[in-house]
Amino acid sequence: MAKTSELDRLRAICMAIPGAFEKLSHGEPTWFTGPKGKTFVMFDNHHHGAPHISAYVAGTIDQQEMLVAADPARYWVPPYVGHKGWIAIVLDTGPDWDAVAQLVKESFALVSAKKVRARR
Repeated sequence: MAKTSELDRLRAICMAIPGAFEKLSHGEPTWFTGPKGKTFVMFDNHHHGAPHISAYVAGTIDQQEMLVAADPARYWVPPYVGHKGWIAIVLDTGPDWDAVAQLVKESFALVSAKKVRARR
């Protein structure tokens, strides 16, 4: 079971973003934005046997490749969404919470930008 502090810290980061809301998706806390509920962060508490408690954030393929290559103990390619550039951040080994917050903000911006482009 997840340490409360990991989920609580991630929740605080996500919910500090105006327009963010949380609901369960696939049995895990997930954060969304916009009227259609675009996902920008997913929590993974050993889902499907994953080795760590992690957060999945939207990113680009280039960003994903750079982070995973630089620190594979902290970042990895998540299942199902990894091919789209999503990045898994390991939370149960003492993450840099400032870096987590920055990646969450970047994920929100990326998802929000896609939403704006889609309306044009």
